[in-house]
Amino acid sequence: MGAALAVLLASAALAQQPAATGQDARAAISAEGKAAMERLRAAAKPAQDQLTGPTLPKRTDDPAARRAFEGLRKRAAAPALEARVRGALDAGEARMAAEREAMASRLRQALGLAAPEMAAIAKATPAPGPKTWVPLLLVSSSMPLAELRTYAQQLERVRGVLAFRGMPGGLAKVGPMAKLSADILRIDPGCSGPACAMRGVQLIVDPIVFRQHSVTRVPALAMIPGDPTQAYCEREAESPRASHVVYGDSALAGLLEEYARLGGKEEVRDAQSLAAR
Repeated sequence: MGAALAVLLASAALAQQPAATGQDARAAISAEGKAAMERLRAAAKPAQDQLTGPTLPKRTDDPAARRAFEGLRKRAAAPALEARVRGALDAGEARMAAEREAMASRLRQALGLAAPEMAAIAKATPAPGPKTWVPLLLVSSSMPLAELRTYAQQLERVRGVLAFRGMPGGLAKVGPMAKLSADILRIDPGCSGPACAMRGVQLIVDPIVFRQHSVTRVPALAMIPGDPTQAYCEREAESPRASHVVYGDSALAGLLEEYARLGGKEEVRDAQSLAAR
């Protein structure tokens, strides 16, 4: 009987052993995890203690560094170099001002707002005389730009002049007329800027010549005796005028032929000879 009871107690103990072993394993794992976290905190604490904000370098009394800064402060001035730089700057500004004034003067002359230079007139048109006639083509800013450019190319060969009654936007606005003049005279239409090559044709704004010849439609060709580029504000209302006026949207050669047919053979002779070259 006693032996049987001992066996039963041993069996019960063996039956309860796996449960007790599982609880011990979980407890061991939990304890190990806590220990690992403690070790991690202990390892990270020295690194956190070492983190500090930005600090300025300490001032040094190194003699070499002090001598270098003193040498920079005591750098010797170069008056000759400064004078050369200042002189070059002044010369550049003077050249720029002279170029601006020359361009403004040429623009005023081209628009008939100032007396043109005699040297420029001598190159652009024949010297005025009793038997010299200058082809003057009266046009309008409303004409197609391509047509105005074609007439400028043809007038360059015969030393002719393009005349406008007024300026786009009125006499108070020079900008639109300056742009139109540049678009007409520029040899390369794709070029832009002051360095573009221009045709040697005079453009004038002269309402008097339109009124003198009763021109109401354009283009119109008139052979003017003398100098048609004289500023209209300096010219009398009874200045010399053409004997005929030819109308028609045709090439300049055709207008010259029609002028000769009307009785102006002598007047167009020089222009036709220049056009035939």
